[in-house]
Amino acid sequence: MNLLLTIVLAFLTLFQQQEQEQKARQGTYAITNARIETVSDGTIENGTIVIQGDRIIAVGKNVVIPPGAEIIDGTGMRVYPGMIDSGTSLGLTEIGSIAETDDTNEIGDITPHMDALTAINPNATAIPVTRLSGVTTVISEPAGGMFPGTAAMINLFGYTAEQMQAGNAKMLILQFPVKRTGGGFGGGGGGRFGNRSDSDPEEEYKKAMAKLNEVWDRAELYNRIEEAYAANPQGKERPVYAPEMDAIRPVLAGSRTLMVKVDEEAAILAALEWVKTRKIQKVVFSGVSEGWRVADKLAEAGISCLVGPMLATPTRGSDRYDRAYANVGLLANAGVKVAIRSGESENVRNLPFNAGFAAAYGLGKEAALRAVTLAPAEMFGIDNDFGSLSVGKKANLFISDGDPFETSTNILALFIDGFNVPIESRHLDLYKEFLDRDAGRLKPVEVLPAGN
Repeated sequence: MNLLLTIVLAFLTLFQQQEQEQKARQGTYAITNARIETVSDGTIENGTIVIQGDRIIAVGKNVVIPPGAEIIDGTGMRVYPGMIDSGTSLGLTEIGSIAETDDTNEIGDITPHMDALTAINPNATAIPVTRLSGVTTVISEPAGGMFPGTAAMINLFGYTAEQMQAGNAKMLILQFPVKRTGGGFGGGGGGRFGNRSDSDPEEEYKKAMAKLNEVWDRAELYNRIEEAYAANPQGKERPVYAPEMDAIRPVLAGSRTLMVKVDEEAAILAALEWVKTRKIQKVVFSGVSEGWRVADKLAEAGISCLVGPMLATPTRGSDRYDRAYANVGLLANAGVKVAIRSGESENVRNLPFNAGFAAAYGLGKEAALRAVTLAPAEMFGIDNDFGSLSVGKKANLFISDGDPFETSTNILALFIDGFNVPIESRHLDLYKEFLDRDAGRLKPVEVLPAGN
């Protein structure tokens, strides 16, 4: 009986050890003999980077490795900061065609108080798939309506949304009105299948702009009332709380960034004028698919842009085939600060290839890497913790056997918030499952010639 109990306990202990080995864990790690792409301070050949807890505590060539550190030999390998996707719906939607799995939007056109972080699903299948491409952090955005809510910056590891939150970077989203050239399905010309809308595009645009200005006027009034009450509350009745207006107050105070979603040339120009008139202190434009047409105006205004997706077709039939690929490079060459967004949910894993196309079509490899690491971190005020490999920053990084913008490159190890995250995902599981389809058979299935 004692022997049986001993055997059972031994198997349980072995199982627990195997289970622990598969779980992400923090500790002290030293990655040695690797090529380290710091982004902020150039490339270190045959360098060492030391991680302790959630932070990088040493980077360089002559680094003292702490006693007891787990050594990872990076000979022939490269270490990069984790990539940041500046526009996704990752964690908010699972299957696009099934409404029950889509939590990107709320009922109503003006819902700035809706916080994307509260709807993040840490167990979304696409999250481990995404991080195995070297993407460790994303902006996850609500959608729908003029003010759909507040976007959140999240790390792609954690058991709760709060654990995943990357700093306190939140952005209020404004879907800027656009003047349509026609109605019907598709929103342009006569629409698909010859359908036309009876609405007047000019009139619809004027109504949308009037609504935007009305909301902003109300928010400014609400802000003045709240400030007046806070300065002298004695003998005054507390103002009625309006969550929609209260959510806009941080933007008015300059403590939160306004993310203006805008693509068409005319809308970009209108948004530039509106932002200037409203004296908005912290603002970025997102999407800007026709930004290259007005790059000089964006540069002059000092507006940073979250550009993408790159993997897209031209916005107009008369444009060159490569306008989407070249857009971010043309903006950067004009002096616009840029970051790259995939605009995806299931395919955020393709961010490195968006950056690769941008690099090949005018942006350059070094600038493209910066556009998916340090540039977005700087835009959203989290560059003290994210975006590059330097002492004191969060340990968000990955080890690869080549250039992460190349499809042939493999991610060999991954750290998020200092956790050594297992290289596991549904895609990888399926690959392993079907790698040897005759496994376990006594006799392999005969493959018959075609036509038999």
